[in-house]
Amino acid sequence: MQFGFWSLVPPILTIALALLTKNVFVSLVIGILTGSFVLNAFSPLVSINAGIYAIAESMSTGNTLIIASCLIIGAVIHLMEISGGIDGFVNVVVKNRGFIKTKRGANLFTWGLGLAVFTSGSLSCMVTGAVSRPVNDALKVPHEKSAFLVHTTSTPWCVLFPFSGWLASMAGYLVSGGVAEESAVSVLFQSLGFNFYCILAILLALVISLTQKDFGPMAKAEKRAAELGQLDDPAHVHAEEAEMKAVSNAKPRACNLLVPIGVLIAVVFAALLITGSGNITKGAGIQALIWAVVCSLVTILVMVIAQKVFTLDEAIREMFKGMSSMLPIAFVLLLGFTMGNVVKALDTGSYLSALFQRFLSPAMLPALTFLIALLISFATGTSMGTMAIMAVIALPMAMDMGTSIPLVAGAMFGGSIFGDHCSPISDTTIMTCSTTGCDIIDHVKTQAPYCVALAVVSFILYIIFGFAM
Repeated sequence: MQFGFWSLVPPILTIALALLTKNVFVSLVIGILTGSFVLNAFSPLVSINAGIYAIAESMSTGNTLIIASCLIIGAVIHLMEISGGIDGFVNVVVKNRGFIKTKRGANLFTWGLGLAVFTSGSLSCMVTGAVSRPVNDALKVPHEKSAFLVHTTSTPWCVLFPFSGWLASMAGYLVSGGVAEESAVSVLFQSLGFNFYCILAILLALVISLTQKDFGPMAKAEKRAAELGQLDDPAHVHAEEAEMKAVSNAKPRACNLLVPIGVLIAVVFAALLITGSGNITKGAGIQALIWAVVCSLVTILVMVIAQKVFTLDEAIREMFKGMSSMLPIAFVLLLGFTMGNVVKALDTGSYLSALFQRFLSPAMLPALTFLIALLISFATGTSMGTMAIMAVIALPMAMDMGTSIPLVAGAMFGGSIFGDHCSPISDTTIMTCSTTGCDIIDHVKTQAPYCVALAVVSFILYIIFGFAM
């Protein structure tokens, strides 16, 4: 906490600039450089040099695999599109006696698929977004709505249904906070019913899908899509994207989408089984993702060449075109990872926690734990980092004050997920937008009223339960 208030400046500046300028790339660069200046005593040359090196150093193995997965999935989607796979899939599922005929059906399909991919938030964003996009686009679901459904059924559901690597991670955080190792899993499952934010988010997504009732900016996006057929805000549609969508004159072939996607899903689960030594819940999600997208890419390449849609050279050229469409997302992800490292070095989370500790009381502890976790996660864009910070602060206090441990733990986990769900610098926010085709700021702006409303209701519930238990 040596940087005090200055530790808040870079993340706040980044988020404010992103919302004001609608340019996440520039906002992240300025935020990183500002953080570097704070970390290096405002020495110009040293700070700029450190900022550049910070970007390079953020290319850890895990981060590199995530970025590579984004690029490869871009190639897969592009090859499926220009080879007639998406048109064929839409014909089967939507047009020719398709079983999904309405926006409600498309929304429910996206919601259900998101729940089915529960092993990893990142994996869920990639798979659910890629599979559901053709259906949502065909039925004129605005990209803002599909992004909301994909994102809401990713990490929030992984936390509520933690039969994956999340189980060990969350139990580990409880142990670090003083919960006995032998009872950590039991306390974790007890806390799930008190994770009000995630529960309400999943239910809200279902209710909106069923009723087709929206409010705020999301309602405007729905009206735009219904009346004008525009799936994006026209101001944020890039010319190169429109050009790429108009390329294909290939014969519709549903197999050119179903087979690569089938391979993707099958390899994901196979890789989770292998890396988890037979236990899918203990598998390595990121490793499974890179295996899956590589196998899916090889599959679609072989198919389009065998079908004589493209020669080998043409297929490779189209593959790189697809990857290039994801380059902006890849760079934003890289900068997002860097920003996370800068914020960690500034110890922003600890400063915020210490700032609010003076207001803590036994009955208010759950509500304030939720609020502090919410602020930290939104400022940092990381749920795991927030959980790690809050566990060692909130849980010992709960033990000392006699406050319900499962209740405080539920507040901690729910508040931590808020930032992952809502922050423009969150990796799942960026990955959701990469597969749904939604502009990052449009996604953040349209779902913000929903998320803020859920957070307010959750905060009130924590106050009620804090006094009642």
